[in-house]
Amino acid sequence: MKAIEKSVDTLQLNSLALAYMGDAVYEVYIRHHLLHLGKTKPNKLHREATKYVSAKSQAKILKTFMELEILTEEECTIVRRGRNAKSGSVPKNTDVQTYNQSTGFEALIGYLYLNKQFSRLEMIIEKAIETVE
Repeated sequence: MKAIEKSVDTLQLNSLALAYMGDAVYEVYIRHHLLHLGKTKPNKLHREATKYVSAKSQAKILKTFMELEILTEEECTIVRRGRNAKSGSVPKNTDVQTYNQSTGFEALIGYLYLNKQFSRLEMIIEKAIETVE
C-alpha cells in the first residue's frame, strides 16, 4: 500500500491524531483475532470486540502495562501525551479519566504503527489481548 510507505513525523503530530490512527489499527487487529477464533456472526463479533476496544478495557490494559513496566520510557511519554490531550468532547459511556487513559493507549498504538515498529506493535497488541482474556 503506497500510503504506508509515506512517513509521518509522529513527534510533531497531535496526540489525538495518533489516537485516531491507533483506534483504527487496534480495531483491525481485534477483528482479525476474533475471526481467527472462529467467530463469524456479526452481532456476536461486535459484542466480543467491545470487550477489547472499549475505553474501560483499554484503560485496564494500560494500567496493567504500567504495573508490569512493559512500556519503554519513550512509549510512556507517548502515552502521557495521549492521556493529557484535550479532545474538547465529553465521553458518552465512560468517565473522563477512563477516556483519557484509553486515549493514551490508542496514541501508543498509532505511534508504533506510524513509526513502522510492527514487531513491537504486535507484541503490545498480543499482551493487550492476553490482558483482556
